[in-house]
Amino acid sequence: MARQARSLSGKVVVVTGGGRGIGAATAQTLVREGAQVAIADLDLDRAKETAAALEPQAVAFQLDVSDRHAFTAFLDQVERELGPIYALVNNAGIMPLNRIEEESDRTTAAQIAVNLVAVIHGTKEAVRRMKPRGTGHVVNVSSAAGKIPVSGAATYAATKFGVSGFTESLNMELKGTGVDVSCVYPAIVHTELSAGLKQNKGVRGVEPEEVAEAIVGALKEPRLYVYVPRSLGTSVRTGALIPRRVGEWLNRVLGGETMLTDAMHTDARAQYEARVSHSAPASDREVQQ
Repeated sequence: MARQARSLSGKVVVVTGGGRGIGAATAQTLVREGAQVAIADLDLDRAKETAAALEPQAVAFQLDVSDRHAFTAFLDQVERELGPIYALVNNAGIMPLNRIEEESDRTTAAQIAVNLVAVIHGTKEAVRRMKPRGTGHVVNVSSAAGKIPVSGAATYAATKFGVSGFTESLNMELKGTGVDVSCVYPAIVHTELSAGLKQNKGVRGVEPEEVAEAIVGALKEPRLYVYVPRSLGTSVRTGALIPRRVGEWLNRVLGGETMLTDAMHTDARAQYEARVSHSAPASDREVQQ
């Protein structure tokens, strides 16, 4: 007999980076499922705009995920105002494109702070709250780049590989606690983050709504690996079985080897790159010190 899907009605779910893209789409999908959603974003105006369309089931909060103290205080505030947190969706992430020798220390630090350290810290704080209750779910958004190496975003790939390894290890740690964990691996998502990128012939691009449906699907029917599209999972598993040189040749033929490097410093990415250059202000202060 198939397990009955879990209801999210009335449950409090936190979504970081919830003001736009995958985060906003996830908030919308959660609200349709009856959840109470805390939308956290560095851009408070954008978070408020997203939440306004989902009232009264969504509330906007400003959060710099790279500020660990602020992240902890934010989770405390959510629990005071909305109730016990059932799920945390660690979605906030940035992807500036650079060859490694061109990447500034600040850009490197910002990616590590937002994409990896914030995921670890947010998860740690969420688990501290969830384990005593014997229930909860943490969803960490990685990337196809968390399984398949990419050129032109080495630091980004490192952070997403890190999220993958962290989540897999955490899954072992949380066995029997009542707290579930999932790792989401989207291919190229048609959001601002992928501006200027050409389509990889090997894996189709996806819309943020598809990723949102997969995230919410994992909350309703928990599973560790969530590939979007599902065919990406087949590519990852197949790639692990073939010789490295064959895999590199195939990646080159399909256009994956130059997909990101071709997009570097293009007009199509200018707006996104300018915006993310102001991300992680807490991490920026640490670098300056």
